[in-house]
Amino acid sequence: MNWILLIIAGCFETGFAFCLGKMKGLSGTPWCLWGIGFLLCLILSMVLLSKSVQTIPIGTAYPVWTGIGAVGTVIVGILFFNEPATFGRLFFITTLILSIVGLKFMH
Repeated sequence: MNWILLIIAGCFETGFAFCLGKMKGLSGTPWCLWGIGFLLCLILSMVLLSKSVQTIPIGTAYPVWTGIGAVGTVIVGILFFNEPATFGRLFFITTLILSIVGLKFMH
């Protein structure tokens, strides 16, 4: 169960990065609304991460959490912020995914 919480926590990490990206160049109410989304995602991500480390070693949970967030943020950047999907970026994101899976199986 804590692995599922960890995966969800990583997804919320991607969520707060997405909200940060949406805040760029905004002001007023739209900035505040995306800021609230950022804070909610941040809090949920941290709470779920803290729950997951009750049974998963921190040396495994933290890299998996950051890896999920990093992969998700790159994908969000490509899909929503017109960031480049170069061979190099996709190659290294793939190696990061393989490393995350490897940490899960080595646990």
